[in-house]
Amino acid sequence: MNLLLDTHVWIWRLLDPDRLSATAERAIADRENTLHLSPISTWETLVLARKKRVSLSPTPAEWVHEALRRSAVGTPPFTHAIAQRSEDLEGFASADPADRFLVASALELDYVLVTADRAMRNFEPLATLW
Repeated sequence: MNLLLDTHVWIWRLLDPDRLSATAERAIADRENTLHLSPISTWETLVLARKKRVSLSPTPAEWVHEALRRSAVGTPPFTHAIAQRSEDLEGFASADPADRFLVASALELDYVLVTADRAMRNFEPLATLW
C-alpha cells in the first residue's frame, strides 16, 4: 500500500513516536507499505519551525535534511493536476493550503493518507489511516 504521511505524522514519528496511533505505527513499520512524503510537508515543517511551533536543531534546514535522509520516504510527484485539485475539493472545509495539497495528492495518486487530522479523516472520497 502507498502511504502518504501527513506532516505531523512525519514529525511525530521522528520526534515523539508515542503520539502515533498503534494502527499508524504498524502501517508505517510494515515493509510491504511504501512511505511517501510530499514536498509540501517539507515546506510546512520549515514554516512551523519559523513560527516557533516546533523546535528543530541544529537548524530547521539541517534537521529537515537529516530527517529526510533517515526517513526512507519517497517523494510523490507534485503535479499541476494536484495543484488544480487542491482548489476543487468540494466538501473539504480546511483552508490550510498544506492540508489541501496533501488531500489532493492522496486522491490524485490513489495513496492512503496517514493522519490524525479529523477533517481529513472525515472527508469521504479520501482513504485515510490512523
